[in-house]
Amino acid sequence: MLSFIALALLAHALPIECQNLLKHKLNIIILAGQSNMAGRGGVANETSTGIGTWDGVVPPQCQPNPSIFRLSADLAWVKAREPIHADIDARKTDGVGPGMSFANAVLTKDPNFGVVGLVPCAVGGTTISQWQKGEFLYEQLVKRAEMAQQSGGVYRAMLWYQGEADTVNEEDVELYKGRLKTFFDDLRSDLHAPLLPIFQ
Repeated sequence: MLSFIALALLAHALPIECQNLLKHKLNIIILAGQSNMAGRGGVANETSTGIGTWDGVVPPQCQPNPSIFRLSADLAWVKAREPIHADIDARKTDGVGPGMSFANAVLTKDPNFGVVGLVPCAVGGTTISQWQKGEFLYEQLVKRAEMAQQSGGVYRAMLWYQGEADTVNEEDVELYKGRLKTFFDDLRSDLHAPLLPIFQ
């Protein structure tokens, strides 16, 4: 009964054009990591101010598709379009990332794959330590992924693009592999998806 009420509330909160999502099984793809996942394609820093601007160019492989949605920062399903992480990595200037091109490639390869639900979670400049269980980014990722599943979704994959922030000092470099394995193991366990494919 509680799950029915939750779905009813979610349907009421969704934009009208996305309410039909609940009639389809959503193929969930989680997008996590740092700046390259959040999307820096087409972003240039103004030399005098250091403030980034996105040129607005969206390559053909990243164009919107009626079968691709994204979970917004306020947990509503909306049509996916670049920049995917604009309201997640909100303190930075976001541009094109790998999420839309990956989803479009999957749908091109298998037109019967169904509806894709992208769950953006990446934040630029973050270290692997910030993605460990108990840390804010980890808990937000799990919360958003679980919300996506509750709206009728099934986990298909996670795209992980992170590591540059851990190259600054030798200790972080040496500990990276173990921290990454712990992160992957904890995430698969907490999402009850022990065979979740992770593309790195």
